[in-house]
Amino acid sequence: MGSAWRRAKIALGLNMCVYVPASADEEDSAERLSDAALLPPAMSMTPTPSSAGLRLSKSVSRSSKKTCAICLTSMKRGNGQAIFTAECSHSFHFHCITSNVKHGSQICPVCRAKWKEIPFEGPNLDPHPRRARINPVDWHQHNDLMTIIRRLPPPRLDSNRNTMTLRQPSEPGVFDDDESLDHQPVPEERSSPNGNAAADNNPVRTVEIKTYPEVSAAPRSKSYDNFTVLVHLKAAVANSGQNLQRNMSNPPLSSHTPRAPVDLVTVLDISGSMAGTKLALLKRAMGFVIQNLGSSDRLSVIAFSSTARRLFPLHRMTDAGRQQALQAVNSLVANGGTNIAEGLRKGAKVMEDRKERNPVSSIILLSDGQDTYSVNGSSGNQPEPNYQLLLPLSMHGSQNTGFQIPVHSFGFGTDHDASSMHTISEISGGTFSFIETESVIQDAFAQCIGGLLSVVVQELQVGVECMHPSLRLGSLKAGSYPSRVMGDGRSGSIDVGDLYADEERDFLVSVNVPAELSGIETSLMKVRCVYKDPLTKEMVKMESEEVRVERPETAGQEVISIEVDRQRNRLQAAEAMAQARAAAEQGDLGGAVSVLESCRKALSETVSAKSHDRLCVALDAELKEMQERMASRHVYEASGRAYILSGLSSHSWQRATARGDSTDGSSLVQAYQTPSMAEMLTRSQATLLGSPSAQRLIRPVWSFTSQPNPR
Repeated sequence: MGSAWRRAKIALGLNMCVYVPASADEEDSAERLSDAALLPPAMSMTPTPSSAGLRLSKSVSRSSKKTCAICLTSMKRGNGQAIFTAECSHSFHFHCITSNVKHGSQICPVCRAKWKEIPFEGPNLDPHPRRARINPVDWHQHNDLMTIIRRLPPPRLDSNRNTMTLRQPSEPGVFDDDESLDHQPVPEERSSPNGNAAADNNPVRTVEIKTYPEVSAAPRSKSYDNFTVLVHLKAAVANSGQNLQRNMSNPPLSSHTPRAPVDLVTVLDISGSMAGTKLALLKRAMGFVIQNLGSSDRLSVIAFSSTARRLFPLHRMTDAGRQQALQAVNSLVANGGTNIAEGLRKGAKVMEDRKERNPVSSIILLSDGQDTYSVNGSSGNQPEPNYQLLLPLSMHGSQNTGFQIPVHSFGFGTDHDASSMHTISEISGGTFSFIETESVIQDAFAQCIGGLLSVVVQELQVGVECMHPSLRLGSLKAGSYPSRVMGDGRSGSIDVGDLYADEERDFLVSVNVPAELSGIETSLMKVRCVYKDPLTKEMVKMESEEVRVERPETAGQEVISIEVDRQRNRLQAAEAMAQARAAAEQGDLGGAVSVLESCRKALSETVSAKSHDRLCVALDAELKEMQERMASRHVYEASGRAYILSGLSSHSWQRATARGDSTDGSSLVQAYQTPSMAEMLTRSQATLLGSPSAQRLIRPVWSFTSQPNPR
């Protein structure tokens, strides 16, 4: 074996790619995640040519010998495979590295050394005109798999930005090259919630409706101006085949049960500030996403810095599609500025131009900086930047049709513009997550796709109708969901949109309740739901029983519903967060802290707090954390603003978001996490725990007790 390596090093010294013959002791296992692909910049090696070639690091050689850092699979010698070994000593599949180069990368994906020579796949294997073909070790040649080396073309200088860019493949004018969908027949039988097949033709109750009046009995002689009724909705639990204890080496979550396939576009920041560990962890997180999408799901990747380009078209995540997507992601190189608007424009164009559409569509946006191209800073005439300019008009939510393409935004580190990212998600109907710690990026993505891969209800609309002739609706408290009360006050509606499996929504409806002189009960309202089944595409209608309240003749002690009280506390805490944030933006941090303290005190006096309700305990801990992140202007700018906005996003949509390291199992902020999210999160953490290099890379970007890193 030693003589073989000496021959290989001689070939490396001559800048040649060598076809490696099969070895009897070659390991046959494929590793999906490569530690070598995550080596930090500090460990990069500068090649030093010598008469005997390059000095190879034993540990890196062993890793490179086993796994291609681009496609993350093993490099098997023989069997018609060609292996390219770069001048920095790292090896890759020939077809992987040529694809990497085609996307514009001239930097080693492992050690980030800048290559002087790159491989390319020519139409034939005639000798290079400037160099004779050399086969120093006289190994067998496979004419279709040998590598030809060429010098890099001179870089193109962008005089406007003073940045060096490589020539990129031209993009089509219309992104209608999406891969055709895999139309799978919908099963004729669907399981009912108790696990038995439906015995009749009636649709399975996918949404559960419950109602809770604030008191179960009200004296006849008493009238109420704002009597509150809680409307509680819960989507069906995912198929029992989804087992939280499933072996993590099993196929993707999506392959176990019938579910609605997804069209996912990821819009990724690759500006200069993402260089190093951030970009390495982003690639690993994207690798996790790619590996957990099913063969019916489709993925497209948009990368943006000063400009944006479509790195990967909307293709199905079959085995071949995953490998191509991994190659594209691993070709990412960080440089340039931050043009979020252009990245979102390209992402929206992918969604608009596609020929076919999966039932579920979503965009994931990640950035660690501030857009310096489309949004002007604050000035005397315009105190607040117009962040709506970042989002294409086609992606703005419609009051009539609901939100079509939600953007789930992820602010990475302490230098991102949390206000802009929150605005983007709020307008489009997505959520905003704050990734304070670098190690959380994969977990944050995992939690998000765990929800997207479990959509069981779409286009859900909730209607409320008063039953008693004297009743009128007062208000519908629905957070960020569009809601309306009809002109006569007799009915109202809420546009909810999609629900994940086992996801819950709570809305508070207030009505006036008149005195009842003769009856023993008063009929208040009825709740109706209309939604689309994403698998059958059928519209399903459901309605609740009438909400009634008893009217005894004599007044007794009113027992407040703990369910209603709990949701009142949630809304009160969210309102306090919004008020505190407004005060902090005006420079009044003391007033902001005081608002939060007053809310904490008010919550402690409620019925649910006195009964040690878990949600109330979590709300108090969350408000306290926000107070600490407002300790000074410096702390608020670095993490407080993003933490509060992420909390507001979570409560207004009643959907889980990542906040700092809030995806950790010990976190207090898990009120909206579904079992599908938790399962995908567990899978993500299992992959990270099994990777020594990932553990080396895990370090906080900045904590609110330390100083931020300069850009």
